[in-house]
Amino acid sequence: CPESRVKRRLMAAYLGSYNIWLQLLKIYLPERYRAETAHVVDSNGLFSEQIDVVIFDRQYSPFIFHFEGKKFIPSESVYAIFEAKQTINAALVEYAQKKVGSVRNLYRTSLPIPYAAGIYPAKSLSPILGGILSLDSDWNPPFGTPLKEALTKSCADKYLDLGCIAAHGCFGRTASSDYEFSPGGKPATAFLFDLIARLQSNATVPMIDIRAYAKWLVP
Repeated sequence: CPESRVKRRLMAAYLGSYNIWLQLLKIYLPERYRAETAHVVDSNGLFSEQIDVVIFDRQYSPFIFHFEGKKFIPSESVYAIFEAKQTINAALVEYAQKKVGSVRNLYRTSLPIPYAAGIYPAKSLSPILGGILSLDSDWNPPFGTPLKEALTKSCADKYLDLGCIAAHGCFGRTASSDYEFSPGGKPATAFLFDLIARLQSNATVPMIDIRAYAKWLVP
Protein backbone atom coordinates (compact mmCIF):
# COMPACT_ATOMS: atom_id res chain seq x y z
CA CYS A 1 0.00 0.00 0.00
CA PRO A 2 1.17 3.63 -0.36
CA GLU A 3 1.67 3.95 3.39
CA SER A 4 4.02 1.05 3.88
CA ARG A 5 5.91 1.86 0.68
CA VAL A 6 6.71 5.44 1.79
CA LYS A 7 7.58 4.61 5.39
CA ARG A 8 9.66 1.56 4.51
CA ARG A 9 11.78 3.38 1.95
CA LEU A 10 12.09 6.69 3.77
CA MET A 11 12.97 5.15 7.11
CA ALA A 12 15.46 2.78 5.50
CA ALA A 13 17.34 5.34 3.42
CA TYR A 14 16.56 8.84 4.74
CA LEU A 15 18.17 10.01 1.49
CA GLY A 16 16.85 11.15 -1.89
CA SER A 17 13.36 11.76 -0.56
CA TYR A 18 12.07 13.26 -3.79
CA ASN A 19 12.89 10.06 -5.68
CA ILE A 20 10.79 8.07 -3.24
CA TRP A 21 7.83 10.43 -3.61
CA LEU A 22 8.26 10.31 -7.39
CA GLN A 23 8.08 6.53 -7.40
CA LEU A 24 5.00 6.60 -5.19
CA LEU A 25 3.21 9.02 -7.51
CA LYS A 26 4.23 7.13 -10.65
CA ILE A 27 2.70 3.97 -9.21
CA TYR A 28 -0.54 5.34 -7.79
CA LEU A 29 -1.54 8.34 -9.93
CA PRO A 30 -3.99 7.68 -12.79
CA GLU A 31 -2.29 7.09 -16.16
CA ARG A 32 -3.24 10.51 -17.55
CA TYR A 33 -0.71 12.08 -15.15
CA ARG A 34 3.08 11.86 -15.08
CA ALA A 35 5.50 12.82 -12.32
CA GLU A 36 9.11 13.88 -12.88
CA THR A 37 11.85 16.05 -11.44
CA ALA A 38 12.08 18.88 -13.95
CA HIS A 39 12.29 22.54 -14.81
CA VAL A 40 9.18 24.32 -16.10
CA VAL A 41 9.44 26.59 -19.15
CA ASP A 42 7.01 29.02 -20.78
CA SER A 43 6.56 30.25 -24.36
CA ASN A 44 8.44 33.47 -23.55
CA GLY A 45 11.59 31.46 -22.87
CA LEU A 46 11.48 31.83 -19.08
CA PHE A 47 12.52 28.86 -16.92
CA SER A 48 11.82 27.86 -13.34
CA GLU A 49 14.45 26.42 -11.05
CA GLN A 50 14.52 22.63 -10.82
CA ILE A 51 11.36 21.36 -9.11
CA ASP A 52 11.57 18.14 -7.09
CA VAL A 53 8.20 16.79 -8.24
CA VAL A 54 6.26 18.08 -11.25
CA ILE A 55 2.91 16.44 -12.00
CA PHE A 56 1.94 17.10 -15.60
CA ASP A 57 -0.35 16.00 -18.39
CA ARG A 58 0.99 13.42 -20.80
CA GLN A 59 -2.13 12.77 -22.85
CA TYR A 60 -2.37 16.20 -24.43
CA SER A 61 1.15 17.57 -23.86
CA PRO A 62 3.00 17.37 -27.18
CA PHE A 63 6.58 17.45 -25.97
CA ILE A 64 9.05 17.53 -23.11
CA PHE A 65 12.48 19.03 -23.67
CA HIS A 66 15.58 17.07 -22.70
CA PHE A 67 18.87 18.91 -22.39
CA GLU A 68 22.07 17.66 -20.73
CA GLY A 69 20.14 15.06 -18.77
CA LYS A 70 17.50 17.51 -17.50
CA LYS A 71 13.79 17.65 -18.32
CA PHE A 72 11.89 20.81 -19.24
CA ILE A 73 8.09 20.75 -19.17
CA PRO A 74 5.86 23.39 -20.83
CA SER A 75 4.02 25.50 -18.25
CA GLU A 76 0.65 24.69 -19.88
CA SER A 77 1.14 21.00 -19.10
CA VAL A 78 1.67 21.39 -15.35
CA TYR A 79 -1.00 20.32 -12.88
CA ALA A 80 0.98 20.43 -9.63
CA ILE A 81 4.46 20.91 -8.18
CA PHE A 82 6.00 19.84 -4.88
CA GLU A 83 9.22 20.35 -2.99
CA ALA A 84 10.32 17.16 -1.21
CA LYS A 85 12.51 17.49 1.89
CA GLN A 86 13.71 15.25 4.71
CA THR A 87 12.04 17.47 7.30
CA ILE A 88 9.75 20.47 7.46
CA ASN A 89 10.35 23.81 9.20
CA ALA A 90 9.57 27.49 8.61
CA ALA A 91 12.54 28.06 6.28
CA LEU A 92 11.67 25.07 4.10
CA VAL A 93 7.99 26.03 3.93
CA GLU A 94 9.05 29.48 2.72
CA TYR A 95 11.44 27.89 0.22
CA ALA A 96 8.63 25.71 -1.16
CA GLN A 97 6.31 28.72 -1.36
CA LYS A 98 8.85 30.64 -3.45
CA LYS A 99 9.29 27.68 -5.81
CA VAL A 100 5.51 27.33 -6.22
CA GLY A 101 5.10 31.05 -6.86
CA SER A 102 7.85 31.06 -9.49
CA VAL A 103 6.05 28.36 -11.51
CA ARG A 104 2.61 29.93 -11.14
CA ASN A 105 4.01 33.21 -12.47
CA LEU A 106 5.18 31.64 -15.74
CA TYR A 107 3.07 32.48 -18.80
CA ARG A 108 0.59 29.88 -20.08
CA THR A 109 -1.08 29.89 -23.49
CA SER A 110 -4.60 28.57 -24.16
CA LEU A 111 -6.01 28.13 -27.65
CA PRO A 112 -9.61 27.57 -28.82
CA ILE A 113 -10.35 23.85 -29.17
CA PRO A 114 -11.66 22.56 -32.53
CA TYR A 115 -14.14 19.69 -32.57
CA ALA A 116 -16.43 18.06 -35.17
CA ALA A 117 -19.21 20.65 -34.95
CA GLY A 118 -17.13 23.78 -34.50
CA ILE A 119 -14.74 25.35 -31.99
CA TYR A 120 -14.87 25.51 -28.22
CA PRO A 121 -13.61 28.75 -26.63
CA ALA A 122 -10.12 28.69 -25.14
CA LYS A 123 -10.13 26.95 -21.77
CA SER A 124 -9.63 29.17 -18.75
CA LEU A 125 -6.45 28.41 -16.82
CA SER A 126 -6.82 26.30 -13.68
CA PRO A 127 -4.58 27.11 -10.69
CA ILE A 128 -1.41 25.06 -10.47
CA LEU A 129 -1.42 23.05 -7.25
CA GLY A 130 1.61 23.43 -4.98
CA GLY A 131 2.83 21.71 -1.84
CA ILE A 132 5.59 20.25 0.28
CA LEU A 133 6.43 16.62 1.09
CA SER A 134 8.62 15.47 3.97
CA LEU A 135 9.45 12.55 6.23
CA ASP A 136 9.51 14.38 9.55
CA SER A 137 9.06 17.76 11.21
CA ASP A 138 11.37 20.02 13.22
CA TRP A 139 8.31 21.17 15.19
CA ASN A 140 6.88 19.44 18.23
CA PRO A 141 3.99 19.02 17.89
CA PRO A 142 4.24 18.84 14.08
CA PHE A 143 0.77 20.31 13.48
CA GLY A 144 0.76 23.31 15.77
CA THR A 145 0.75 27.08 15.55
CA PRO A 146 4.27 27.37 14.00
CA LEU A 147 3.26 25.33 10.95
CA LYS A 148 0.01 27.25 10.51
CA GLU A 149 1.84 30.58 10.79
CA ALA A 150 4.41 29.45 8.20
CA LEU A 151 1.71 28.34 5.79
CA THR A 152 -0.43 31.47 6.14
CA LYS A 153 2.55 33.83 5.91
CA SER A 154 2.62 33.55 2.11
CA CYS A 155 0.77 35.90 -0.20
CA ALA A 156 -0.41 36.13 -3.81
CA ASP A 157 0.63 33.06 -5.82
CA LYS A 158 2.97 31.51 -3.23
CA TYR A 159 0.45 29.63 -1.09
CA LEU A 160 0.71 25.85 -0.64
CA ASP A 161 -2.39 23.75 -1.30
CA LEU A 162 -1.43 20.54 0.46
CA GLY A 163 1.40 18.59 1.99
CA CYS A 164 2.41 15.42 3.76
CA ILE A 165 4.67 14.74 6.73
CA ALA A 166 4.99 10.98 6.37
CA ALA A 167 5.72 10.29 10.04
CA HIS A 168 2.90 12.46 11.40
CA GLY A 169 0.06 13.36 9.04
CA CYS A 170 -0.96 15.68 6.21
CA PHE A 171 -2.58 19.06 5.64
CA GLY A 172 -4.67 20.83 3.00
CA ARG A 173 -5.81 24.34 2.16
CA THR A 174 -9.57 24.80 2.25
CA ALA A 175 -11.86 26.83 -0.02
CA SER A 176 -11.83 29.59 2.63
CA SER A 177 -7.99 29.78 2.45
CA ASP A 178 -7.63 28.22 5.89
CA TYR A 179 -5.68 25.02 6.58
CA GLU A 180 -6.95 21.68 7.85
CA PHE A 181 -4.48 19.43 9.66
CA SER A 182 -4.95 15.65 9.69
CA PRO A 183 -2.50 14.16 12.19
CA GLY A 184 -1.99 10.42 12.56
CA GLY A 185 -3.78 7.84 10.46
CA LYS A 186 -2.15 6.88 7.19
CA PRO A 187 -0.62 10.16 5.96
CA ALA A 188 0.70 9.02 2.56
CA THR A 189 -2.60 7.40 1.64
CA ALA A 190 -4.63 10.39 2.82
CA PHE A 191 -2.34 12.74 0.89
CA LEU A 192 -2.73 10.70 -2.31
CA PHE A 193 -6.53 10.71 -2.05
CA ASP A 194 -6.59 14.46 -1.44
CA LEU A 195 -4.18 15.11 -4.33
CA ILE A 196 -6.16 12.98 -6.79
CA ALA A 197 -9.42 14.67 -5.76
CA ARG A 198 -7.87 18.10 -6.32
CA LEU A 199 -6.46 17.03 -9.68
CA GLN A 200 -9.89 15.78 -10.74
CA SER A 201 -11.48 19.12 -9.87
CA ASN A 202 -8.96 20.94 -12.09
CA ALA A 203 -10.04 18.90 -15.14
CA THR A 204 -7.75 19.02 -18.20
CA VAL A 205 -4.87 21.34 -19.07
CA PRO A 206 -5.42 24.00 -21.80
CA MET A 207 -4.62 23.49 -25.47
CA ILE A 208 -1.01 24.63 -25.86
CA ASP A 209 0.04 27.11 -28.53
CA ILE A 210 2.96 25.26 -30.13
CA ARG A 211 3.79 28.15 -32.47
CA ALA A 212 4.38 30.40 -29.47
CA TYR A 213 7.27 28.14 -28.45
CA ALA A 214 8.58 28.07 -32.01
CA LYS A 215 9.34 31.80 -31.78
CA TRP A 216 12.41 31.17 -29.64
CA LEU A 217 13.06 27.43 -30.15
CA VAL A 218 13.39 27.65 -33.96
CA PRO A 219 16.12 30.00 -35.28
